Order: sequence, then C-alpha cells, then structure tokens
Amino acid sequence: MTTVLCVPQWQGSASDRAPRLMAGARRAAGLVPADAVVTVPVVEAGGDKAAGVRAYDVLVENQRLTREALAGIDDRVITVGGDCAVDLAPIAAARVRHGEALTVLWIDAHPDVYSPRTLPSGAFHGMVVRALLGDGPAGLALEQPLTPQQVIIAGERAGDPSEHDYLARTGLRRYGVDDLERALDGLRGPVYVHLDLDVLEPAAFAATCYPEPGGVRPRRLADLVSQVDDVVGAAITEYAPSGDALDPGEAETIRLLGAALTGQVRT
Repeated sequence: MTTVLCVPQWQGSASDRAPRLMAGARRAAGLVPADAVVTVPVVEAGGDKAAGVRAYDVLVENQRLTREALAGIDDRVITVGGDCAVDLAPIAAARVRHGEALTVLWIDAHPDVYSPRTLPSGAFHGMVVRALLGDGPAGLALEQPLTPQQVIIAGERAGDPSEHDYLARTGLRRYGVDDLERALDGLRGPVYVHLDLDVLEPAAFAATCYPEPGGVRPRRLADLVSQVDDVVGAAITEYAPSGDALDPGEAETIRLLGAALTGQVRT
C-alpha cells in the first residue's frame, strides 16, 4: 500500500516563482500512483526570517503539521512537494524506523548543503541535506541525524564552492550527470529516494524554480530509480508549473517518475 503525502509548501524557496510550488504539489499528487492521497494543511502565508532562515516560523510550523499527518499513515509514503524541505519529517520518520541501515539517495541538481551562514537568501531548501546531518536551526534539524555515510547525492552540477568544501570535509558521496548510475554501486536497502525535478534537463522539463542546464533525461532517470531495491519512502519536489492548465508533457514526466518510484516501471 502506498500513500501520497501532498505538502504544498513554498516558503523554503527564495525564487519569485516559489508560490507556484503550491499548485505544483497539488497537481503532481494526482499523477503519482497510490492507494490514497493525504494533503497536509500547511501555512500558505509568508513568514519572518530568523536564525538565518527565510520564513523560519512558517517552516517550523509546517514541519509540525507534516509530522502530525505522517503519524496517521501506516503505508509506504511518497511525499510530493513543494520545496525540498518537505522531506525533513518523512526522512526523520524513516531514520527512526530503520536506524543507520537507512540510505538517502538525494537526486538533485544542487547538493543542498548550505548553512544559514553561507546562504544570504536564507532559502532553507538549499540547506536540507545539512539539516538531515544534524547541522541546522532548532526545529529544522533531525533529532536523530543521519551520518555522512547514509547520504548519496546524485545528478549534482550546480553546487557552490562552500558546498563543495563541506562535501569534501564530510565525505559525502557525490555523483554528477555523467556518472549518475554509479550512485547505485553497492546501494542496498532500505533506501529513501529524494527526487528534485531540477535534476532534469530543462529542454525536457523546465517547470522548476531553478532549472540547470546539462541535466538528466526523464527516461534515464526513471530507469535509474526503477533499479533501486527496497525503497521505503520517496519524494518528488520542486514542481513549479507556469500555467493554470496541466501541461501534458510535464504530466507524462511526473507519471513516469512516480511509477518508477512505486515499482511500476522496470528496465
């Protein structure tokens, strides 16, 4: 049994298009195959910057609301956002359940290891991986942090020098687009798969707040994801459609990736 958890949060992004993440989350939630859909009643207004984080108060409250929604779900959860910070509560729950056996496969054009000190905008979606490792402000960091050995970053091609320095110091495994498939070398379950849609090639899928050239084609990404064994949870994030009508090409891509995450696409 699979439940889609729709978290239409946008405040973790600093993009002018960030509010479109709300529509993207709700739209994508209906495209991922599942037995049920649960929508978190997130705060939709902006918030105040504190602790170096934009809309800190709203993000902390949305984390509480997401944890509350998760507590009522016994199925495998596919979280649909919204910005990348929607992953915090689901990954925290997976960490509690699976302990140090859990691996997080973070598929993203960006490594998301900024800190409030190194990211002037305070956009928390650029700090999420660091928060998963326990390095984040109160309310936005895991109480039972992951270790660097539990995280693999794949598809990254746009990290800042300060982020690459952090990756080198912590020893986080990092793979780009050319060697994407190497991210699966030796990978064993249980695995949580985070999928930021900006990992995709913009010529094939451009409906994100921060598209980056030189990305992965949707079919290749679906093939990769379908090879991951023992997926205990996953997320699709950062869908920011430009229009009010569903774009058929965007819908086809999200359906393909959702099917791969739920084991309905095989190579």
